[in-house]
Amino acid sequence: MQNTVLVVGAGPTGLSAAAGVASIGKKVVLVEKETVLGGAPILSGYAKLVPSGEWAKDAIGRMVKRVEDDANITIHKGVKVAKLEGEAGNFTATLSNGEIVQAGAVILGTGFTHFDSINKPEWGFGTYEDVVTTTQMEQMVSAGKIACPSDGRVPERVAILLCVGSRDRQIGREWCSKICCTVSTNLAMEIKELSPTTDVFIYYMDIRTFGLYEDKFYWKSQEEFKTKFVKARIAEVTKSADGRLLVKGEDTLVKRPIVIPMDIVVHAIGMDPNEENPEISKVFGVGLEKHGFIDKGEQYTSSFSSTRAGVYVGGSALGPEDIDTSISHGLAMAMRAVGDLNALVQKAA
Repeated sequence: MQNTVLVVGAGPTGLSAAAGVASIGKKVVLVEKETVLGGAPILSGYAKLVPSGEWAKDAIGRMVKRVEDDANITIHKGVKVAKLEGEAGNFTATLSNGEIVQAGAVILGTGFTHFDSINKPEWGFGTYEDVVTTTQMEQMVSAGKIACPSDGRVPERVAILLCVGSRDRQIGREWCSKICCTVSTNLAMEIKELSPTTDVFIYYMDIRTFGLYEDKFYWKSQEEFKTKFVKARIAEVTKSADGRLLVKGEDTLVKRPIVIPMDIVVHAIGMDPNEENPEISKVFGVGLEKHGFIDKGEQYTSSFSSTRAGVYVGGSALGPEDIDTSISHGLAMAMRAVGDLNALVQKAA
């Protein structure tokens, strides 16, 4: 019976899982395909996290340091798991660099892929330089300056379009990405903090700042930072003769066409299944749900189990998720994996 837990993915979920397993005294092998730990918040240059308001590089940086400093955790960067054989209690993983890892349980914190706005061409991304994504705008916030990519001018108006790659059956994205509304209202406030003369508009179908996020982000953004919320159905983004962007659509409250000139248009991009999930499914022998996220096993008595015994999955690998919940999933998977492993040891004794 192997006493080590293999954790795959070093974003918030995987980092939390690795630290959780190690805190119980078990050995951990952490495998990350990138050469940098931290996952999407670090790789995509997120600004301040929701809901803590702490800079991503600081918050996630502490999580990275915690696993790097833990003697129970061995880290492999820039490699993947190429093959997984065996069963719960006795897995053998072959890494892409040829190394072999023996593990009693496997935790998948393999995350998601940002929706590619190229797949929504009528909204201008890839055509107009001043149409950007939320991650690109967050990089501007991190750099401390809000400016039009085309010519560097301070924008008079910024439009944030919600549900880009979410709740859109026409392009096969039926799910809500859960966190975009909150992230966007937070981003609107960050833009105003850096550029007080800029007016920020949020175009929405409806607002889903769930739970305690409602007053902290939605109402605060509207009442203190004067973000303008426009309930609308967007048709297209084009360019006017003076070079400004035109957001065209229908104001669905008054049922009239609207065309408002903007200087920057931000796509609030949704969360797609990890683009490598077909490969992950094959390597780890786990199923995928109908949209392509990793499927759950039995949910109520074996939380975070996948469809293969001894392999656990959580965070945004299961579906759109916020960072705090992903971190909680990681810790819960640590408990689940170690608990099941201990039960196997007792059964074998």
